[in-house]
Amino acid sequence: MEYRITSRGAEIYAPMEFDLKNTFECGQCFRWMPDGDDAYSAVVCGRYIRVCREGDTVIIDGSDEETFHTIWRSYFDIDTDYELLRQEMVSLCPVLGKAAEKLNGIRILRQEPWEALCSFIISQNNNIPRIQGIVSRLCENFGENTGHGYTFPDAEKLALLEPDDLAPLRAGFRARYIIDAARKCADGRVDLEKLKDAPTDEARKQLMTIVGVGNKVADCTMLYGLHKMDAFPVDVWMKKALENEFAGISPKDLGHTAGIAQQYIFHYTRNAV
Repeated sequence: MEYRITSRGAEIYAPMEFDLKNTFECGQCFRWMPDGDDAYSAVVCGRYIRVCREGDTVIIDGSDEETFHTIWRSYFDIDTDYELLRQEMVSLCPVLGKAAEKLNGIRILRQEPWEALCSFIISQNNNIPRIQGIVSRLCENFGENTGHGYTFPDAEKLALLEPDDLAPLRAGFRARYIIDAARKCADGRVDLEKLKDAPTDEARKQLMTIVGVGNKVADCTMLYGLHKMDAFPVDVWMKKALENEFAGISPKDLGHTAGIAQQYIFHYTRNAV
């Protein structure tokens, strides 16, 4: 996508490739909240950020050139042509055309791996508003105050806690899973940075050594935190979709477009658009 740095921030020309609502509300992230007309804000990557859309332009408020190139260019996956991916996805599986037409502009965020892992552990047997609440309380209780919200606490900090210390989160059985994940990531038994370069099957196997992490959480972590675009998380919504409107779809047939296809199917089915 074309972009430039102005006195206001980073301005990204994105007529087709970056829809804020479809990107931030498609189930891949839990900290982005509406903040005005076609605008969202969050504390991510350790800092507060507000993104808005004006016509064909997405604006990252206040982003200077260094911050844009070191953080946001990667986080929003600016250099990937999602319109081309969408076209390739539909050519491989024409039945996805209806979802792609209704939900244009979904991008897969390159989230911090630990935040993605922890968030999707919390997501188990949960709905999005409750996930958002637990994640928010986790940050408020154990993160750092930026003045505009709280950072996501790192694994090393949570590794020093016991499951009972997470009682204020009201996370239930997930508290034990969070602490086990924190300890294994903090001491290197699960090295999330190394898993970025590992084969998908190997990364999944390593992630599933964490108590409470099954295929779905592992695949969500790989897609949203490790940016493995061949990952295809399947939950109850996806099972329903693959049995009904999108019957016959095989993730293996979609190759490196499987991850984006999953987002279109999930968001389309969940919202019945």
